[in-house]
Amino acid sequence: MQSFRRIIACMAAVSLGLIGAFPGPSRADDAGKPAAITCYAAASLANVLKEIGASFTERTRVEVKFSFGNSAALAKQVEQAAPADAFFSASTEWMDYLDRKDLIEKDTRTDLLSNRLVIVALKDEGFRVKAEKGFDFPGAFKGRLAIGAPSSVPAGIYAKQALQSLGWWDALKDRLAPAQDVRATLAYVERGECAAGIVYATDARVSAKAEVLTMFPEESHGQIVYPVAAVKGRASGDVRRFLSFLRSKDAQKAFRKYDFISLVEEKKP
Repeated sequence: MQSFRRIIACMAAVSLGLIGAFPGPSRADDAGKPAAITCYAAASLANVLKEIGASFTERTRVEVKFSFGNSAALAKQVEQAAPADAFFSASTEWMDYLDRKDLIEKDTRTDLLSNRLVIVALKDEGFRVKAEKGFDFPGAFKGRLAIGAPSSVPAGIYAKQALQSLGWWDALKDRLAPAQDVRATLAYVERGECAAGIVYATDARVSAKAEVLTMFPEESHGQIVYPVAAVKGRASGDVRRFLSFLRSKDAQKAFRKYDFISLVEEKKP
């Protein structure tokens, strides 16, 4: 009898060893549902991340839930212990903010993407613009200019820098329509509430109603950088796999399709 018990115990040990050697696609919760992670991400990433998230879920059975908004507001929510596993910002400023407060896993941080800043207007209602000093942009259109709130929204901060660099800020600062994030900025233009707006090239790319009038010179504003990192204490295996997947060939291909600029070497998914 004791010999039989020893045989059963050995078989159980071997089985456990095999399970450990060949893990399933991902963990599951207590109810048996597929695992899920939550990523707080800049509004300008909405279209591409939904596509990338679906691809990641198909491969790993790990659902990725997104909360999109302006990076400042999302960083503040993370600071207030919102249930975010990862943070994907449209500027280094708000990632640095969380880093200084020790609220991200430093070893997971990656400066992943860049973007371009453009002026848009409704299709068939555009006007001539030259993004250079000496051009009278304020006099080229009537009405208001939509930008992200320049005190906090990354796209608005870059927009203010560009307008100041080209000498247009003083004549336009009282004609601004500040928006809560870059997608809201684009919506002001698409609804015809503003004659023009300043958004990222990637936002113009997904709009069926707006067209690009001109692109700001890169030297007219700070470098646009999108860093991503796991939130402190939330860097599970699934979260790390998702962050690694963002650097994969397939994910980088998706980013390029939406006109983002990659800042990293592609990794295997």
